[in-house]
Amino acid sequence: MNVSTDLAPRQSSNGTAAPTGAQAARQVTRVAPPVDILEDSQGITLFADLPGVPREKLDVRVQDGSLTIEAEAVIPSPAGLRLQHGEVRHPHFWRAFKIGPDFDVAGIDAQLRDGVLKLTIPRREQAKPRRIEVSVD
Repeated sequence: MNVSTDLAPRQSSNGTAAPTGAQAARQVTRVAPPVDILEDSQGITLFADLPGVPREKLDVRVQDGSLTIEAEAVIPSPAGLRLQHGEVRHPHFWRAFKIGPDFDVAGIDAQLRDGVLKLTIPRREQAKPRRIEVSVD
C-alpha cells in the first residue's frame, strides 16, 4: 500500500471549500485511495486500497461514463480506552474515473476482500480485438 495519500476538504453543496475554525473540526476528510489499473484485451481490472471499509460503508456507482468509488472506514476503539491522539478518525475515501465507450458498464463485477476493492470492467464484444483472416485469390 502506498503510504502517501491525497487529502482534500469535502466541498459544500455550493462548490466552495468547507469553513475554517471550529466548524473545520467537524469537516470530513476525503482520502483518494491508491489504485492499480490493469488492462488487457478482455477489459480493465481496478484494485483500490480501502483499509477498514466494511461492505455496508462502500458505494460504487456508474453514471454517464463516470465510475465513482465512495467509502467510509470504520476504525473500532477498544472499550474502556480513550483516544489521546487521532489524525483521521473515520476517513472518507473518494475517487472517480472516466470510462470510455469501449467498456460494458452493465457487466462490472465488484469484490471487496481484506480491504482491497477489485473491479472488473469487461470490454464490449465489438471493441475486443479480433483476428481478420485474409484470403488469397
